[in-house]
Amino acid sequence: MRLLRIGEPGAERPAVERDDVWFDARPVTADFDGPFFAGGGVERLGAALDAGELPELPRDGVRLGAPVARPGKVVCIGLNYRDHAAETGATPPDEPVVFMKDPSTVIGPADEVLVPRGSTKTDWEVELGVVIGSPARYLESAEAARAVIAGYLVSHDVSEREFQLERGGQWDKGKSCETFNPAGPYLVTADEVADPQQLGLRLWVNGTRRQNGSTADMIFGVLEVVRYLSQFMVLNPGDLVNTGTPAGVALGLPGTPYLRAGDVVELEIDGLGRQRQKVGQA
Repeated sequence: MRLLRIGEPGAERPAVERDDVWFDARPVTADFDGPFFAGGGVERLGAALDAGELPELPRDGVRLGAPVARPGKVVCIGLNYRDHAAETGATPPDEPVVFMKDPSTVIGPADEVLVPRGSTKTDWEVELGVVIGSPARYLESAEAARAVIAGYLVSHDVSEREFQLERGGQWDKGKSCETFNPAGPYLVTADEVADPQQLGLRLWVNGTRRQNGSTADMIFGVLEVVRYLSQFMVLNPGDLVNTGTPAGVALGLPGTPYLRAGDVVELEIDGLGRQRQKVGQA
């Protein structure tokens, strides 16, 4: 299934898409949040859809929000693609590089991305996002990790490189500026993604393709990332894990301009849909 949330910011309502038709998910749940995933909501929603119990919804002119209500936490993996590590001059890590991102950065897939005040190096990153469906702690295997994944989505890990790398401290302050994590357009449930390590990722800035990679190039695969994280923190239903970005970011392309107000960024992942954001100024 494809789960989505529609409506104005702060007033989104849950819906589900099948065969390009939208259906109202409110007979099953008030929102796609932690309690929904933890309580077997995906299975109940699928059963209601199969039984014809969900009203059809109009599609025209409707805003898409992030397909998951504000996550409890957003956990990110840095330098997780071989080609991205190479382009930035970094040594491929021996263990996943972990940092956190403010959950309030999560916005809709077509919402405006704001360049922060004082920014000179706002950058783009297309990433495969993983949404957790069951509590995960001290997972012992890849199969155990697979069992806790609710689904996958397109995640745009917008980054301010000066704040991240040149201003001291941890990466978080270059990652947690407002609007810095567009997500969606929908959450594709895990049963519909045959192999998360065989997905193409692409990103364009003003029509020029900047990123063109594959999750096959990950240093640490999706299941290993989830298993690894569960050794250090409890992953809760509704949490979002961003799994890294391939080569082609402005940081790794000397002479390439960073994002400025008026730019348009488009990104997509095979089978997970497409985003488009216009860039504004905070």
